[in-house]
Amino acid sequence: MALALDLRVGTIVRVEAFPEARKPAYKLWIDLGELGEKTSSAQITQLYTPDQLVGRQVVCAVSLPPKRIGPFTSEVLVTGVDTPNGVVLLALERPVQNGGQIF
Repeated sequence: MALALDLRVGTIVRVEAFPEARKPAYKLWIDLGELGEKTSSAQITQLYTPDQLVGRQVVCAVSLPPKRIGPFTSEVLVTGVDTPNGVVLLALERPVQNGGQIF
């Protein structure tokens, strides 16, 4: 049975460096509204600083199983496009309510 992909909008509320990761990454805490605050590990250090990320709305896959990355559990996957210059996060055209489902 295939797992349905549930995409939701959330706002990054906290960012920390993740030196234990094999590839450069950040630890993210994301407010997903009714789904609560979830964590994610994201390899987005090439194009974004922590200050640029806090307060930014992102698109997250919330229906994937949690993944343990060293001492950290990534509960959601932040979506983006891999480019030669680094991962570019998917962006919203205007602010929406956290937890909003993408269809």
